[in-house]
Amino acid sequence: MAVGDSICRESTTSALPGVGRALVMAGKLDQKAAEDIYRKAQANNRKFITELTESGAVSAADLAHTMSQAFSAPLIDVNALDLQRLPANLIDVKLSQAYRLLALSKRNGRLIVATADPSDHEAAEKIKFATQMGVEWVIAEFDKLTRLIDAHTKSTTETTHHIVSGDFEFDDASLTSATPAEDAEDVPVVKFLHKMLIDAFNMRASDLHFEPYEYNYRVRFRIDGELREIVSPPVAIKDKLASRIKVISRLDISEKRVPQDGRMKLRLGPDRVIDFRVSTLPTLFGEKIVIRILDPSSAKLGIEALGYEPEEKARLLKAIERPYGMILVTGPTGSGKTVSLYTCLNLLNKPGVNIATAEDPSEINVPGVNQVNVNEKAGLTFATALRAFLRQDPDIIMVGEIRDLETADIAIKAAQTGHLVLSTLHTNDAPTTLTRMRNMGIAPFNIASSVILITAQRLARRLCPGCKAPIDIPRETLVEAGFIEEELDGSWTPYRPVGCAACINGYKGRIGIHEVMPISEGIQRTILADGSALDIAEQARAEGVRSLRQSGLHKVRIGVTSLEEVLAVTNL
Repeated sequence: MAVGDSICRESTTSALPGVGRALVMAGKLDQKAAEDIYRKAQANNRKFITELTESGAVSAADLAHTMSQAFSAPLIDVNALDLQRLPANLIDVKLSQAYRLLALSKRNGRLIVATADPSDHEAAEKIKFATQMGVEWVIAEFDKLTRLIDAHTKSTTETTHHIVSGDFEFDDASLTSATPAEDAEDVPVVKFLHKMLIDAFNMRASDLHFEPYEYNYRVRFRIDGELREIVSPPVAIKDKLASRIKVISRLDISEKRVPQDGRMKLRLGPDRVIDFRVSTLPTLFGEKIVIRILDPSSAKLGIEALGYEPEEKARLLKAIERPYGMILVTGPTGSGKTVSLYTCLNLLNKPGVNIATAEDPSEINVPGVNQVNVNEKAGLTFATALRAFLRQDPDIIMVGEIRDLETADIAIKAAQTGHLVLSTLHTNDAPTTLTRMRNMGIAPFNIASSVILITAQRLARRLCPGCKAPIDIPRETLVEAGFIEEELDGSWTPYRPVGCAACINGYKGRIGIHEVMPISEGIQRTILADGSALDIAEQARAEGVRSLRQSGLHKVRIGVTSLEEVLAVTNL
């Protein structure tokens, strides 16, 4: 029996964890007490250091000093740390709680981690596996470290729950069908994403930005063309939120080194589904995600909702009724070109018409229109799609963008051979579109014989009708902005934004500002004479075509928008 006890004691001694052996060697804990604590920890399925500190055999301060000396690691007072400035999510929350660890910083490819037990090789290996970085320990008092980790976790959870609190209904059948069952701790993140999508839609946002930084995380909505910060959730949710979005969008959640693009759907009712285009981008502190809201109903509002004046609307309708030719819509990204094109397509979409579109990517799904997504990696370019369209007996072709000479050449040939072609170009105004095509290498006679109309456009914020107020603007300022003396006859009043509960800073929604330029015989002669953009613009003005600035000033005259907004969006 005595021999058996001796063997058992030797086995227990050799099995003591590193922190126990270090305490025994330093004389802070006798051998028997250490073995008793170890057996009790095993019986209770707890860590030795937890059982040790709760037993009171060694104080947390003595333990920390002993570990610092035994393992030559610096000692730190975690109470002096600012939690808000600690890098979040370097170590998974579960790992941090299970092993009582707190990541302090990252240096030269290694993590600086606070712990009370630097002998825990299992924890070091798990950190290395999860982060692909080595570990440098700093020692903290166990009780202080435990309280700090628990408080940090509780704060993060409470903040997330607070953000998603509130009543809202969400029919997520289309989402849950593509996602696995969630852990209970992931529910706040799921609800947070759902709420952000619903809020963005209700606030008429066009884009959602999820942006991770070193010490904070923010969500911004683009509303009426301006980015506005909506909420700043805990940094700790950034990876789970990114994974949730990528799963729904059917993206590779394990790939965080390269950008990815995907789509997802939000079902608002039995017959209302909103599409979202998702784009991820690796940044220094995580993946930035931008979600574009693609509301198909926006293309069905009708041409009246786009902001065309009666004469501009008449020119556009006359052009799309032509059996062949090319119509170009120009403007910067976010100026509403896609909605304008799809509004025209909806007018043309009839049972007896074959319509084909090539886009990168297709943003608005329209029944009855054959839509193709360009995939350059697979060899499906705009030019390739256009060639295929011409063998598909088309009546109307829409090309998302003319980017190169090859695409432009095929589109022009299609317009010259009995097809109506609609496309976009990134130019500042209508006259420069023609010179841009000339600079791409297209012959002037091909431009003059194929292009039938160009419309340049911008989106200006619309003044809130409930709170806009008259403003007295000096006559000299109005003349400098572009008004002519005849227009300053006192028959109209400019308005300024005020702001109320129904709007944002005095603006509510946006209105289109258009320069609609039909290619008349006079402009054709200017093109054939290799005239400059200034020559073309002069001829267009002589024919009564308003420039973008003049069109915007007309919106000021009728009280739709403010002068400052027009000057901002038509910056000359």
